[in-house]
Amino acid sequence: MHLLEDHHPGLSPLARKLLERTGRRQEPAGPRIPTELLTVPDRTGTGRRVPAPLELVTAREGFAQRLGGLRYTVRRSTPGVPGEQRESASEWNWDLGTAVWPDPAGGWYFEWTGELVSSPVRYLAHTDGRVGVEAGDGVFREIASSTTHLIESHAVMDAVAGWDPWPIEADGHAVAGRLDGLTEVAEASGPMLGWRMSDVVAVMEFREWSNQVPRAPRAFMWSRGEEGRRRLHDATRAARPGGRDC
Repeated sequence: MHLLEDHHPGLSPLARKLLERTGRRQEPAGPRIPTELLTVPDRTGTGRRVPAPLELVTAREGFAQRLGGLRYTVRRSTPGVPGEQRESASEWNWDLGTAVWPDPAGGWYFEWTGELVSSPVRYLAHTDGRVGVEAGDGVFREIASSTTHLIESHAVMDAVAGWDPWPIEADGHAVAGRLDGLTEVAEASGPMLGWRMSDVVAVMEFREWSNQVPRAPRAFMWSRGEEGRRRLHDATRAARPGGRDC
């Protein structure tokens, strides 16, 4: 069953709200070759092409059935000129691509469209359920623990689009570490991407999309109202060497 049918099963009220406001389904322009008819690279690296294995067929066709043709718009609040904010919006397209790779660690991953922006990466889905990117080298880098996790993260990003983005001039991860009293948004959080929130502060913590091992932690933050600004100001001051203000 497609995600836009039957009241978006498995999603939080916030994610359902996002899809109800901006979600739509677009049928493909032309026929798609079913995965079971594809040949894929031989896992041994010989260059041979072999029939798609069952786990790849199941995962890829399941992706197409549940998410294929899905489009929605995600708003985001980004820093503008000092003292102002700028709201941008990005389109997400969940159509399957054509590329497929065997994962040396086990399983397979395959291409899908992702965010409609000029980007050096391609979006991937793994047969174990994770979502990732690759930067022209065919290497899978996890960005979310599942497709549902990624959609939930988009819903939180959209929900705080009216909040004030915190301009990070130093280590955002260090500033985020000074913030307590925030509640994890469990459905939008995992090993590589997570959200913590209160009524006045929102924090998105994630791992850089790089080859660095371990991948460096980063964070973006937003505030609402004077209390939120005060909390982020205090956390930024505490994160500076010696806890000094500037």
